[in-house]
Amino acid sequence: MININKNNNERNIVFDVKELNLWYGNDKALKDLNFGIKQNDVTAIIGPSGCGKSTFIKTLNRLIELIPSVRIEGEVLYNGTNIFDTSRSVEELRSGVGMVFQKPNPFPKSIFENVVYGPKIHGLRDKRKLLELAEISLKRAALWDEVKDRMNDNAYELSGGQQQRLCLARALSMEPDVLLMDEPTSALDPIATAKIEELIMELKKEYTIVIVTHSMQQAARISDETAFFLLGELIETGNTNEIFTNPRDKRTEDYITGRFG
Repeated sequence: MININKNNNERNIVFDVKELNLWYGNDKALKDLNFGIKQNDVTAIIGPSGCGKSTFIKTLNRLIELIPSVRIEGEVLYNGTNIFDTSRSVEELRSGVGMVFQKPNPFPKSIFENVVYGPKIHGLRDKRKLLELAEISLKRAALWDEVKDRMNDNAYELSGGQQQRLCLARALSMEPDVLLMDEPTSALDPIATAKIEELIMELKKEYTIVIVTHSMQQAARISDETAFFLLGELIETGNTNEIFTNPRDKRTEDYITGRFG
């Protein structure tokens, strides 16, 4: 993990996106993207289905490159270093940039083994340290009190909301700088959604969070910055309150007020 000085009065730009273009085969999915994602902000990525939101955040940890037809041009600087630099380890990048997906995807293992999966793969074998790490990660994901006496139970026995918080704890166990969240509450009920949103507000004290959401209300509630995507283009980005109350582009206003999307 790359350490960031989080006491700096002037927050760093954690991701600096420069002239980013992405194709699936001959289809251009991202078009000339330029913007920065600030340290310890929650940045919401909004826009209609198919506009490139999920493609974009999966580019930030290079998961998108698992699709063979993908071609990328441009730069994404993560703490000042281009993530596409051939000397840069993808494993190191993904250790610093954790991800939580749309649907809970726990492994068919115990709760404990789910949380410590990443650290074990990276060579941590000390059982005492693994237990400590599991407890810390589950506490950060607000799940410890619910599962501390069930650590050997299969993760599939948890509710949907608990499974999503387990997946969050699994990401946090790698001690990342950044959390990417691709519609993390879309498969959850309102109570579980509220818990995840409360967690996001708490976690941004320690992490930079980028969240894709279809919910305008959710973006308004929890994000500091909002980026509006349309047909692969970044139409507008800025302070969430300003985007929602005084957007500069009419297309942003039309989307936020429900005229399309």
